[in-house]
Amino acid sequence: MARAALIRTASVTATIAALALAAISPGGAADRRASEPAATNEIVGSDVNAHFISLGVGKSMVLDLPRDIKDVLIADPKIANAVIRSARRAYIIGSGVGQTNIFFFDADGRQISGYDIAVTRDLNGIRSAIKQALPASEIQVEGVGEGVVLSGNVATAAESKLAYDIAVRLLLNYQTAKSTDEGSKVVNAITVQGRDQIMLKVTVAEVKRTLIKQLGLNLNGTLNNGMAVLNFNNTNPFPVNGAPPSSIAGQFHSVTATLQAMEQAGVIRTLAEPTLTAISGESATFIAGGKFPYPTPPNSVGGFAGISYQTFGISLSFTPVVLSEGRISLKVLTEVSELAPENSVTIAGTTVPGITTRNVDTTVELPSGGSLGMAGLIQAQTKQNITGLPGLMQLPVLGTLFKSRDYLNNQTELVVIVTPYVVRAVPLKNLSRPDDGFADSSDPAAVLLGNFNRIYGVPGNDRNADSRRIYRGNYGFILD
Repeated sequence: MARAALIRTASVTATIAALALAAISPGGAADRRASEPAATNEIVGSDVNAHFISLGVGKSMVLDLPRDIKDVLIADPKIANAVIRSARRAYIIGSGVGQTNIFFFDADGRQISGYDIAVTRDLNGIRSAIKQALPASEIQVEGVGEGVVLSGNVATAAESKLAYDIAVRLLLNYQTAKSTDEGSKVVNAITVQGRDQIMLKVTVAEVKRTLIKQLGLNLNGTLNNGMAVLNFNNTNPFPVNGAPPSSIAGQFHSVTATLQAMEQAGVIRTLAEPTLTAISGESATFIAGGKFPYPTPPNSVGGFAGISYQTFGISLSFTPVVLSEGRISLKVLTEVSELAPENSVTIAGTTVPGITTRNVDTTVELPSGGSLGMAGLIQAQTKQNITGLPGLMQLPVLGTLFKSRDYLNNQTELVVIVTPYVVRAVPLKNLSRPDDGFADSSDPAAVLLGNFNRIYGVPGNDRNADSRRIYRGNYGFILD
């Protein structure tokens, strides 16, 4: 015991001596503080290794922690809140849409765990509705802030659109305030496996019948009776179809008469059979026709008139959507336009013809291979004009000499037949071209025989004449 006391006394004495020397030394304390390392900040809690948790508004989650909880830090209590009911159990509750983080600390101030909380709308109703409508699909519904992301795989584009429509509708119902742009908050990232291709075969047939009748008499003459002189000039304008050529001309004394008459009948047939192929949900366009130029007003920069072009002809645009196996929803827009010189106008000295247009815009549902005929597009137009000398043209029988008749009758009928097919790609060997087997004829055959293509001999020249097969008729590539 005496030795232990001695050691403690010596230790205390040495400590006092060291303090005395430090006090006597002029820079002892300052030198020691300068030699010590500077204190550094230590990050006790961060979300570097935080766990991600997704919650719906009004939903909760229970967490069991490995150590006793002493302190809790919540970045934004308006988005999520934490309730501690026991030393190692916490309840996290989603309060509002947004993102925040929560950290748990123990009695020593060390971080127990950290969580990155994303609170979104409750999407279980959307998930249940999509699963009920599309039980065989694999669609995931995730929330990102105010929006919803749809992902996964479906068989057809119609299933993808149905899932999108369900999400938009239910998302609008969940809002407390009405909104008209909920569709912009739904991102459709669904992958369509094996998208169908639709081939559309369209037949556009139009028949136009025209009948023109013109009959008139031009009278020019002078009548003298003493000092009275009467000059008359009756020239028929024929405003409907223009003046016909003169047929008979005669002169009686000072009266000249010219008979103008014409009767014309015509038939115009227009036929187009375009075939287009498009992926389900996409659009395809076809046009067969031309463009005619017309002048445009001068611009404000250079002051020069420009030239623009107007398209006319037969155009087709369609958008197919495969609803189910063999059922196709089809939006078709068909337009037939042609030049109409009778409706022409003159712009800056240039005559620009008018255009007559007939179009059909409809959406139908058809089976693959089924046809739809859009008929009844009949147009009938009748124009009649009678001109002549007032008073004289009303005379019975003789009034015909003082009047003219211009008559026009147009009848047009348009029929559009649409047939969609669900098609698949085929090998190249199964396809044929119009020039397959075509070869130019030799010079002697072209000059002497007038052939445009080479004529091949009949195969199978065996020795047995009875078994030889001779083809009778035209063969080879035929040019009309």
